Amino acid sequence: MDNPTLAPTTPKTQTRKERPPVYLGKKRAYLGTGRRKTSVARVYLTDGTGKITINARPLEQFFTEVKDRNAVVGPLQLTDVLSRVDATIKVQGGGFTGQGGACSQGVARALKSMFGLDTAKAESDQPADEAIVNMAKKLRDSGYLTRDGRMKERKKYGRKGARKSFQFSKR
Repeated sequence: MDNPTLAPTTPKTQTRKERPPVYLGKKRAYLGTGRRKTSVARVYLTDGTGKITINARPLEQFFTEVKDRNAVVGPLQLTDVLSRVDATIKVQGGGFTGQGGACSQGVARALKSMFGLDTAKAESDQPADEAIVNMAKKLRDSGYLTRDGRMKERKKYGRKGARKSFQFSKR
């Protein structure tokens, strides 16, 4: 029984591979993924002048309602980098509100990775810049980094919808 394949082995700790950097044109882009309801948004942040493009259309043309525009711009305004970064967003699925929320979370996550606040880098013993740590705390406290888990409830059998039932007839 000296077969090396049957010998017990100790499990190796898994480490996540660091993704290679993404480039849009010649600029370094930072990726953030956001989700809300059934919408998924992939956000690419680059250094720039504050131009926001969603599915190859400007922000004002894509989101007609002010609340949806404010949701996308919110994390950038909170951290005071609106005029310093360009955002290219690809969003799909869901409706206007879901897409706005997904873009918001994606922008916040991309900002977090842009300023080196990812968990892999946070474990290192380097002292982080106080302003950057405060930025992450602002984003977390404002709820931009938290996934909103509310989804549409499924329809049940014997009912009209998820909870509404058919009209009750006594006789």
